Amino acid sequence: MKTARTRTVSRILATALMASALTGCSLMELTRDCDGTESRVREVGALGILDSRPDRATVTRGAEEDAPHCFADSGDVVVSTTRTYAFPGTRAEVAAHYRTAARQDGWRPDPEAEPGELSFAKGDMYLWVDFMSTGYGLTVVSYE
Repeated sequence: MKTARTRTVSRILATALMASALTGCSLMELTRDCDGTESRVREVGALGILDSRPDRATVTRGAEEDAPHCFADSGDVVVSTTRTYAFPGTRAEVAAHYRTAARQDGWRPDPEAEPGELSFAKGDMYLWVDFMSTGYGLTVVSYE
C-alpha cells in the first residue's frame, strides 16, 4: 500500500512529466548550462564580420568591448558578443557596408527580421546592427 508521501511524490513527478510533454521541453533541457561551450565562445569572438567597418568608423572610446561569453537561462544556452563603433556618417552608409560585408562572409538577410531591422543569419548565428546617436553596435548571437 502506498503512503500519502509516495502518492504526493508520484503526483508531482507525473505533473512534471506531463508538463514537459505538453511544452516540448524535457527536464534535462531545463538544466543545460555553458559547460563545453568554450570553443564556441572563441569561435564567435573571432568572427571577421565583427572587425569589418565602414571607412571613418572607429572603436568607441571608453566603451569596453563586450567579450564573447555564454549565458544560460531556463535551458536556453546562448553565446554572444558585441562591438560598438563611433561613426560620423549616415545609417545608410553603415547599412550598405554591412549588406555587402555580410553577404561576402556568407551571411544572409534574416528572413524573420522586423521591418527596418538590419539583421543577418549564418547557420545558427544571428548578426544585428543597432544604431545609436553617435554610431552603431554589432551583436552576434549563437543559440546552442
